[in-house]
Amino acid sequence: MTPSKASLQPVPAAPASADLAAARRVLATASDALQTLAAALNGDFTRALDVMTGATGRVIVSGMGKSGHVARKIAATFSSTGTPAYFVHPAEASHGDMGAVTRQDVLLLLSWGGETAELSDLITYAKRFRIPIIAIGANPDSTLIKSADVKLVLPRAPEACPMGLAPTTSTTMMLALGDALAVALMERKGFSPDQYRDFHPGGSLGRALVRVRDLMHGAGELPLCREDAAMREVLLTMASGRLGCVGVVDAGGALVGIVTDGDIRRHAEGIEKLTARDVMTRGPQIADPEQLAVEALALMTERKITQLFVLAEGSPAPLGVLHIHDCLRAGLA
Repeated sequence: MTPSKASLQPVPAAPASADLAAARRVLATASDALQTLAAALNGDFTRALDVMTGATGRVIVSGMGKSGHVARKIAATFSSTGTPAYFVHPAEASHGDMGAVTRQDVLLLLSWGGETAELSDLITYAKRFRIPIIAIGANPDSTLIKSADVKLVLPRAPEACPMGLAPTTSTTMMLALGDALAVALMERKGFSPDQYRDFHPGGSLGRALVRVRDLMHGAGELPLCREDAAMREVLLTMASGRLGCVGVVDAGGALVGIVTDGDIRRHAEGIEKLTARDVMTRGPQIADPEQLAVEALALMTERKITQLFVLAEGSPAPLGVLHIHDCLRAGLA
C-alpha cells in the first residue's frame, strides 16, 4: 500500500517538558500500583510458595500476549535463582507441547482478565492430572482464578496508557509479583552466591562471583622452602614453580615469609651465601580461599604485588597461591 501524502508529513516534536511529564506519569502510576499490590499480599502468597517448594518437578509458567512475555521472564528468573522453571506457550501446548507438563510440576498461569481462551486446555489438562494451578490475574470471578488452587489476585489499577488499553501497569504488577515469588523462594531455600555463580558461568555475573579457591594453584603446585634453605635451593624451587615466588615456612609449616623476583634482585650481590631467611619479605599479604577473587585482585593491584599465598582462616599453613595472571585469565580485570 502506498502511504498517503498526509502520512508522510513530519510530526511536530513535542516539547521536552511534555515528554518528561508523560514519563513521570507512567512511573508514578506504576509506583502507586506496586504499593497497592504490596499492601494486598496475604496468605495466598505464602501458599503459592508452599506449592512450588513442595513440587518435585518444575514450575511451568504460561500466559498469552503481553502476559506471555512476562511469563517468559518469570520462568527465566526462577531458573536462574534455584527454582527449575519452564515457559510453555499456551497455544502451542494445545498442539503437542502439553507433553512438556508432567504430574510432578506446578502451573503458574498469568492473565489479567482471566478469560484467555488459549489457557483453557492447560487448565483442563491440569485438572485431569491433578497438577496444582497458581493463577495471577485481576478478576476474582474469572475462569482462571476460580479454577486455581492458589489465587494471586492483582488489585485493579489504571493502565498508564492514556487510552487505558495497552498493558502497562498490569504487566508491571505481574512482573514484580513474579520477582517477589522468585526472591522469596531463594530465601526459603538458602540459595547461595556460589549456586548463583554456577547458574551464571558466563558474563560479568559469573566472573564477579569466582572465589580465590577456584583460581589458586593448590597444594601440589606450592613453591615452598624452609627458612634455612640456601638460596640456590630457593632459586631452583622458584624456577620449577614458575610463579615468580617461593613461600618460606617454619619448622611447623607456618608461612613466615615470601621470596619474590624483587627480593632476589635487591640481594643479588653475594646471594649465594644467603638463606631464605636473609632474603624473604616477612609477613606477606595473604588471601582467604573463600574470598572473592576480585577482592584479591584489588589487593594485589593496591599493593603492587603479583602473588598472594592462600591460607584458610585459623590455619598458618598455606593451601595455595594465587597469581595475578590467574585473575586476568579469568577475565577479572
